[in-house]
Amino acid sequence: MNPEDDHAHKPARGVWISLSKPTIVFVTVTTKNRERWVAHENVLQTILSAWREAEAWVVGRYVLMPDHLHFFCCPRHPEGLPLNRWMTFWKRRFTQIAANPAWKWQSLHWDHRLRSDESYEAKWQYVVQNPVRAGLVEKASDWPWQGEINPLIW
Repeated sequence: MNPEDDHAHKPARGVWISLSKPTIVFVTVTTKNRERWVAHENVLQTILSAWREAEAWVVGRYVLMPDHLHFFCCPRHPEGLPLNRWMTFWKRRFTQIAANPAWKWQSLHWDHRLRSDESYEAKWQYVVQNPVRAGLVEKASDWPWQGEINPLIW
């Protein structure tokens, strides 16, 4: 295996937060072993509880899929908690609240900071179509496991 190819398979470490520009990050979190337990009401409510407690970052739009979760977030304060530490906190809090040993996240996640030439709305339109592409619904609006907690302003 070429070592240069290896970086594409591992999540980036850390998100650079600009003090002069908005920081919106697109995050994907996968379940351990791709177990299919995420797209359920009790899971959604548990995730929302964990995010409310993990207030260092603000969550915008999200989509729960059967074995993973997509969401957009931004730091509450530019000099606040790094994304990786916040991710660890809310996933740990989720596990504590859920008290279900079968619900486990992969330890890492994938994140991508939106650049100035990228549109939050365009990225959202791609993400919200995931259930359609997966054959779970015919129209994105029919998928019940999506929403927006806070408006994220670009």
